[in-house]
Amino acid sequence: MRRLPVYLLLDTSGSMHGEAIEAVKVGLDTLVSALRQEPQALETAYLSIITFDSAAQVLVPLTEMGAFQVPSIEANGTTALGAGLSLLADRIGTEVAKSTPEAKGDWKPLIFLFTDGIPTDSWQSGLAELKKHSLGSFVACAAGHGADSALLKQITPDVVALDTATSTAIKAYFKWLTSTVSARSQNVEKGQKDTGGLSELPPPPAEVNVVL
Repeated sequence: MRRLPVYLLLDTSGSMHGEAIEAVKVGLDTLVSALRQEPQALETAYLSIITFDSAAQVLVPLTEMGAFQVPSIEANGTTALGAGLSLLADRIGTEVAKSTPEAKGDWKPLIFLFTDGIPTDSWQSGLAELKKHSLGSFVACAAGHGADSALLKQITPDVVALDTATSTAIKAYFKWLTSTVSARSQNVEKGQKDTGGLSELPPPPAEVNVVL
């Protein structure tokens, strides 16, 4: 069976402490419970969570929705986005099945990067590693005024922004993320390719602004 890999690359640096990180936890719970109610997502979507603060770590490797357990998440440290991108590239290379002459591999991964700050390490080297892989939609979210949407535009052309990193805004973002994964899982069931880009995704809610 061809899987739809979904990677969440989440900023868990110290600036996310408090309301923001609690809203992310609620968002993840909502995402997982909602996708379990969707037959196509339950069958095809596999989810991984990678976090980055002073270092990057895999909290959950690529896991089917039925078996997914929302991990415990804490916020502290700096913003090692480059390490996060490098680890993401490594996991995609390890976990996502490539097509062979005999069999189709997994669908192109969906990637959602969420950050509220400025990278404190070299993100360019991590991005170079990530670009070696074939990706589907890659959406970066700049949460609040501490994030740099122009920098994120250098990582992916598809950037959205939240005016504030409040629980209301973050929950709206995760609700949109849920509908995006749901829509993509339905499309792959129909055999539709993901050419990438926000135009392929459901329109975001009012709290989520597309950065042009």
